[in-house]
Amino acid sequence: MNTAIVWFRNDLRVHDNEALFKATEKFDHVIPFYCFEEGLFQKTRFGFPKIATHRARFLIESVQNLKKNIQKLGSDLVVRTGNPVKHLIDLSKDSQAIAIFCHKEITAEEVEIEKQLAKLFEGEITYFYGAALYHPNDIPFKMEEIPTVFTPFRKKIEERSKVRACFPIPEKIKQLPSQIFIGQIPLLEDFGIEFVEKDTREVLPFQGGEDEAMLRLNHYFYESKELSLYKEKRNGLIGANYSSKLSVWLWNGCISPRRIYWEVKNYEQQVEANDSTYWLIFELIWRDYFKYIAIKYGNRIFHKKGIQNQVYQYKDNRDFVKAWTTGQTGVPFIDANMRELNATGFMSNRGRQNVASFLVKELQLDWRIGAEYFESMLLDYDVCSNYGNWMYIAGVGNDSRDRYFNIILQAKNYDPDGEYVKLWISELVELEKKVVHHPWTTQNTLFNQVEGVEYPKMVIPPPTYWEKHY
Repeated sequence: MNTAIVWFRNDLRVHDNEALFKATEKFDHVIPFYCFEEGLFQKTRFGFPKIATHRARFLIESVQNLKKNIQKLGSDLVVRTGNPVKHLIDLSKDSQAIAIFCHKEITAEEVEIEKQLAKLFEGEITYFYGAALYHPNDIPFKMEEIPTVFTPFRKKIEERSKVRACFPIPEKIKQLPSQIFIGQIPLLEDFGIEFVEKDTREVLPFQGGEDEAMLRLNHYFYESKELSLYKEKRNGLIGANYSSKLSVWLWNGCISPRRIYWEVKNYEQQVEANDSTYWLIFELIWRDYFKYIAIKYGNRIFHKKGIQNQVYQYKDNRDFVKAWTTGQTGVPFIDANMRELNATGFMSNRGRQNVASFLVKELQLDWRIGAEYFESMLLDYDVCSNYGNWMYIAGVGNDSRDRYFNIILQAKNYDPDGEYVKLWISELVELEKKVVHHPWTTQNTLFNQVEGVEYPKMVIPPPTYWEKHY
């Protein structure tokens, strides 16, 4: 048979999926395949699960929805767990597939898998680029010439590059050959991951899958028209619509950046164009930028010195790490954000900048501890954006300036009434708003207001430069 395997990776969708579309055009028989890779369920360097409860649940839901959408096209999704290379080779033998179509990955672990596959698969492997807004062949830079500062990159991209059109959904995919074992989508407990009930305080009841991504896109754009307010509200902390939240479906490709871009353009024609509609595209360009930085610098984005080769001395303090990861630092704005992350798998952009600054600048811990914890916990973890942003805060990335966030000033600017802090820190619900962000300054030494629950003292002395904002 004229057969190809379409290997789904971080492109869990049937819309704008070049690998799937091109395979169905070229081959009579296409076998959709996904593998829950064994490396995803190991530990990080600092001992965190690479994928904890929230991300793992979202991934499983995304694969379930992909399977359903492939079934609608007439076929099914072959699912395996373990070593993707081994399973691809076995599947190619069982199906007599002569080609593998898939989307290219750019960071070390994924590229290593591609190298192993190239050594063992005797047929043709065709890679496509589907994770970026701007295709690598369309950007006006050689990879080694990618600017080290974002603004020149953005300006030149906007002047000289165009976003390609989305690929259509295939009309039909033939049924799988009868000899192919389809396999089962695993459950959380199959990976030894404990199921956790969703927290009612989460900003959105996130669920994985292409269908959910489209529902969110439609709601944020057309039902609520919140897109028109994106720039003004994007620093919010509470609620579904202070930002698009589409990053949660972008990380594993439930929606493509091109689909979002062209939907923004449609919105601008049908509803309105303003600073907010542009700003969502602006953020997609930032996302692209970090991907191209990762291509340019390779594994240096994972090194302690970063891409600046900058040497900082960090403390080795496990108590600090535990306090930060569990939301027990004694700084309410930091703890509230970390507790939200632990309970829901999500945190606002404003929160991420502050907790990162606190870990690196105040606790003086290795920034990679924070990056790895985010990898474990964040629903929208994207390897390039995550490490790019952490390097940025740590002063070893695309901007070498030291970036200190004054946590008290930030808290009072973005949570002036302490509403967010009190939502996530029950110990402080009765505390006056004028001291809720710095309870150590209150005359009431028993500032932990919930009986039987004690809010911790600060793990470090309060920095003196916070004092003028008490």
